[in-house]
Order: sequence, then C-alpha cells, then structure tokens
Amino acid sequence: MEPTAAPTLRTLLERAELRLRLLSDPDALPADALERPVRWVHNSDLTDPTPFLAEDLVLLTTGTQLSDHDEDTAAYVARLAHRGVLALGFGSGVHRVGVPDQLVATCADAGIALFEVPYDVPFIAIARAHAEAIAAQAYARRTWALEAQRALAIAALRPRGLEATLTELSRRLGCWVGMYDSSGAIVHEHPVALAAGADAVAAEVAELLARGGAASRTIEDGDEVFTLFTFGRTGRLRGVIAIAAAALDPETRAVVTSVIAMAGLALEQNAQMSRARRRLHTQVLASLRADDPALARRVLGALPAAPIVVAVTEAPRAEAVIDWWERRRADAGTASFIAEGPEGLTMCVEAADESAFDELAARFELRIGVSGPWEYSGFSQAHAQALAALRRGATGAVRYAEAASGGVLDALTGDEARLIARTRLAPLRDHDAAGGELERTLVTWLEHDAHSEQTAAALGIHRHTLRSRIAQAASLLGLDLSSFPARAELWAALRAAGATR
Repeated sequence: MEPTAAPTLRTLLERAELRLRLLSDPDALPADALERPVRWVHNSDLTDPTPFLAEDLVLLTTGTQLSDHDEDTAAYVARLAHRGVLALGFGSGVHRVGVPDQLVATCADAGIALFEVPYDVPFIAIARAHAEAIAAQAYARRTWALEAQRALAIAALRPRGLEATLTELSRRLGCWVGMYDSSGAIVHEHPVALAAGADAVAAEVAELLARGGAASRTIEDGDEVFTLFTFGRTGRLRGVIAIAAAALDPETRAVVTSVIAMAGLALEQNAQMSRARRRLHTQVLASLRADDPALARRVLGALPAAPIVVAVTEAPRAEAVIDWWERRRADAGTASFIAEGPEGLTMCVEAADESAFDELAARFELRIGVSGPWEYSGFSQAHAQALAALRRGATGAVRYAEAASGGVLDALTGDEARLIARTRLAPLRDHDAAGGELERTLVTWLEHDAHSEQTAAALGIHRHTLRSRIAQAASLLGLDLSSFPARAELWAALRAAGATR
C-alpha cells in the first residue's frame, strides 16, 4: 500500500482533544482546502505577520490586532490569502467573545478556512498535536519504505525476478508501473494495459533513449501524470521505467531508485549472457551455411521445423533488434533462430511464420530480404536468396520470389550497372536532348525484334527513316547493331538505365 499521507487541515480539525470548530462552510471552500497538507502551525497577533510566514501554514491568532473597521479586517485577511495561508484559527474568549462576524465573512470571500479555538485550548497544544502528526507520518513512511524494500528483495528471488519486482513496486505504490527496453518497446507493465497516456509516455521514452544519458522526467497527458527514469550506463541505456505518479517523496523515490539499480544490474548481467549467446549463434550460423544442421541441433536443442524461410537484414541496432526478436518469438511460442554474420543479421523461422519479418521490418524500419521455403540441406541457397532479395529491395520485407520476378536482367541491375548504362547511353541522350528520338526509336526497334517494317509502323515513320536513325545511333554508340550480342548489350543498358517498359 502507499505511504501514509501527510497531515492535512482535516486531520487537525478532527483531533477530538482539541475541540476545534470549523466556522467556514466546507462546500463554499476551494475543493482541496481541507485536504491540502499543512506544513506547520504558527501563531501571531501581528497586524501583518506575512514576512514571517511560509506557504501552506495554519495561523492562530487571538484577534488583538483586529480593529472594528471592516476594511482593516478585509486587508488583514487579503494579506494572509496572498501569502498562501491555508487556514486561520481564532482563539475565542481571550480578547473577544466569539469570532467577529466580519472576520467570518471576509475569510469566506477569500477562500480561507476559519475555525474557532476554545478558550481553554492553548495554541501550543495545537502546534504540538500537528508536530506529532508530522512525526508519526514520517515514521510511517520510513516503515513503509523498509517493508517495501524487503518485499522487493523477496520478489527479486522469484522466477523472472525483474518482472516480479516491478509488479510488487506497482502494488506498493498503488499505481501503474511499466518498463521499456532499449528499443523503446514496453516489456512489462502492471496493471496490464495502460488505459490513457500510452502514446505520450512512449514518445517521451523514445526521446530519452535517443539522448542516451541518465535522466528522470515528469510529463503530463491530460489528467495523467507520469514520472520516467532511465536505467543503465550513459551511452548504453538499458531502458526506462515509467510510473503513473507525480512528484515522489524521498521515501518513495528511494524505493524506486533501488528498483532502477536492480533493473540496471539485472539487464547488464542479461546483456553479458546475451553477448556470449550471440557469439555462439554466430558459430552455429557458419555450420548452417555449410548445409549441416547437426551442430545447431546439438547446441541449441531445437530449431524451427522445416521447411524454413531465411531472412537477412543490415540492422544498425543489432542488439536491440535481437532482444526484441527473441522476446517476440518467445511470447508467440514459435521456434526461431537469429545470429550475426558478415552481412548483418540472419534469421530463420518456419515457413508458415514468415509474416514475422514484416512485423520486424515495420517495428525498426528495416530493409529485409526473405528467401523462399527450403529444407536445412539447402540453407546456403536460402541464405543466398535472402541476400539477393535484400540487395534488390527498397524498404520493408522483400521476398525473393518477388525480387526475382523480373528475370535475369533485372537481377543484374544495381547501382553500378545503372552508372555504366547511363555512361554508355550518354551520347545518345545528348543527341536526343537537342530534339532527336534515337533512344525511343531503339527501344521500339528492339521490342519488335529488330523488324524494320513493324517498328516503322509502330513509330509512324518510313522504314528508310528508321534505318537512318538506327545507323546514326550505332555510330554514336560505337556498336554494330547488326549482330545479336551488340543488340543484347544495348537492351541490357536500356533496361538498367530505365528506358524500357
């Protein structure tokens, strides 16, 4: 349960031994007037005691400084309200019998709670009662903190100790607690499903992780207030813990700090184990690429059932991707394999589960090449297909079947091929820039298998004009277009340069 709340004005007024009587109408006071914590109880009969007061005080007075002039009473109360005095206690029977009606009315107008102190109740008894309440509350908070620390230590010993600790922290604070990993994905929360503020918290988490430094921050989203704490080393943050609570008192902050330290240590240890496991997986990948799954099965115990689909991605944030991938596959209950290799990250899943690559590509904005279905005996060919699809793809998860649908010439098209093609075609395009149509003529001619009459008809020109254009283009390009190899070379250049349909 949460720490004991600080003593409030209501707490003070309900002390039976003090017999304090509230004169103000509770419904006419500000909404939180009776529930705001009282910092201290002070007494003064000065006409202007505000230089010696702090905010959130209860002021006690016998009224000797008050005159019979209404404007003086109004000015006195206005000074107290401006200083932030929560309530005024009037000692009845010392200098005046009862409480002046003008003081009651003026306090009501200013929103200051007014209560009567019986003649036989000394002011020091009220101050002492409040001091004892503050001391009792401080003791209760320290006791709560010790009990919370003990409960969190026990939770840490359970299976999945970090998640159990965060759940226990949520119960002790009585509010939502969530943990985000280094990629900004939420990995644990209690209670499950943050009803409001999820987008605002996620955006702030992403910003904190991008900065990379240890920090804490409080954000507001409508009526919700969240406090965020990063954990891990500066430059190598492990994640963020978010709490649906505003400013935390020292005891609560100490409890939260211990959980943050525990999370950082646990994830650092997990990271060391993960690095060792990744090195092992890299060696296993070398065995799989030799089309021998025997070592992988002995080391890993289980592999995705064949037929499998292999994927390759050049992930710049490999550690975050691996953590997210392994967690998502574990949550889905499906077998998978992921390892770092020379070309980036290599993954494989059962063929029926290949949609997982689309989710991964969307989550990290990756370009992923995906092979067709293969047995483990063809792992090397599946890996080669994934690499080919990766090189051909623009964004997202690209399947090899889609990438290879354009044929052999499309497969040979790349940045280098485009550069060579545009260089070879430059004389042709320089000529056409002045008003010629040699490139269009060549494309149409080759599309009609170099048949002059069909090409001339398609272009709407005479066949002699066509022959003249072909001869001029051959001269500019330095090609003998009467031979098939030259025409094939030209067609490949036009395809690479994007001139053909």
